[in-house]
Amino acid sequence: MTTETRAPAKLALSAVCLGFLMITLDATIVNLALPAIGADFGEPSVAALQWVVDAYTVTLAAFLLTWGAAGDRWGSRRVFEAGVAVFVVASIGCALAQDTSWLIAARAVQGAGAGALLPSSLALIAHQFPDPRERARALGVWGGMSGVGLAAGPVLGGLAVGLADWRLVFAVNVPVGIVAIVLTRRAVTEPPRAETRLDFAGQLFGTASLAAFVAGLIEAGHAGWLAPATLALLAGGVVAGAVFVAVENRVAEPVLPPKILKIRNFAVATGIGGLFNFCLYGTLFCLALFLQRAWSLGALAAGLALVPLTLAVGLNAFFSGRLTGRFGPRVPMVAGALAGLAGAIGFALLPADRALVPFVVVSVVFGCCSLAMPAMTSLAMNSLPGKAGLAAGVLNASRQTGGAIGVALVGALLPATGMWLVAGGYALVAGLAFAERQSS
Repeated sequence: MTTETRAPAKLALSAVCLGFLMITLDATIVNLALPAIGADFGEPSVAALQWVVDAYTVTLAAFLLTWGAAGDRWGSRRVFEAGVAVFVVASIGCALAQDTSWLIAARAVQGAGAGALLPSSLALIAHQFPDPRERARALGVWGGMSGVGLAAGPVLGGLAVGLADWRLVFAVNVPVGIVAIVLTRRAVTEPPRAETRLDFAGQLFGTASLAAFVAGLIEAGHAGWLAPATLALLAGGVVAGAVFVAVENRVAEPVLPPKILKIRNFAVATGIGGLFNFCLYGTLFCLALFLQRAWSLGALAAGLALVPLTLAVGLNAFFSGRLTGRFGPRVPMVAGALAGLAGAIGFALLPADRALVPFVVVSVVFGCCSLAMPAMTSLAMNSLPGKAGLAAGVLNASRQTGGAIGVALVGALLPATGMWLVAGGYALVAGLAFAERQSS
């Protein structure tokens, strides 16, 4: 990249990352606000609070594939700006919510807006940084913002609740979103468009399958695995998933083309993405409830206790971009997986009392898992040249699906139980990372 193009490209990267930071923050920022939200609405059940988180992640995952293809067809910058606008309006709805149902519905709309924003942000970065090394570094910044957003969310949520009100968690998105749209219009150029058709049947059955499956996992957490509602929801998810697969194998332009999953490195990146978010989202939700319920910390104190994890996630995600540009994606993916595995085991073995020093040490180790984030993204984007929107949509659909399932399955468990699931997930991530085929 020449000196003349570097400054505009960096400004464009800043604009895209600002919008992206907003949606990653909202995936976890409500975690430490959940007890306050429950108390305000008189809704103490863990299941309802899980839906405040998962209504966002489920719709985000469900719409990623369609919006990724839409960005390729209608323009990634246009879709990015539309996603930010929807997200901001939905954030206002969240801040004004009068009951749990209202909040969950507004969170679902937030997720739909985020589903447009996320894949288009990656497509815009791929266009602004065509050189593979420059792109890897740019994705390191993008991934760093993701790491900061995911890990800082609980901290900022705790601060908002401790110093003001939980509604501030959502209101802060309004000025940030407006700035992101202004900067995007000024600095970001539109990539070339491609002729694609939107697969509405695939979108419908894919969304139904994911929503039913996540609902079944949440229902199992408080009603039991053999409860009629649990079995019905899980069965509905399986049936809808089977129809989704059948549709994708029949339509001309499926929302999830089966043939791209036969590309080895793309399949590896997609699998790592789902497992990674399963582990990270589940851990953050679990720790947020653990600190406030088992250790009886207030929202502000719990947020401060998560600062070491936040810093470790953010710093290592930024560092991963440079590692990926120099050594390729395998090294940071394996390193991140092993750090997550060690950290999860550490959380599982923590004593029940307020052992703050061990908690901080384990948090720092676990936070190094973010080394894998930009690396997996770089691997996925480079595996599908010319189809940035599709690559970003599929990868992040896998990630957000994993995150939704992680909150549903790990979220209601204490670290002594849930972290063993997380440890197993990171062990699988390490195995997949070793399967990555190094490019020449």
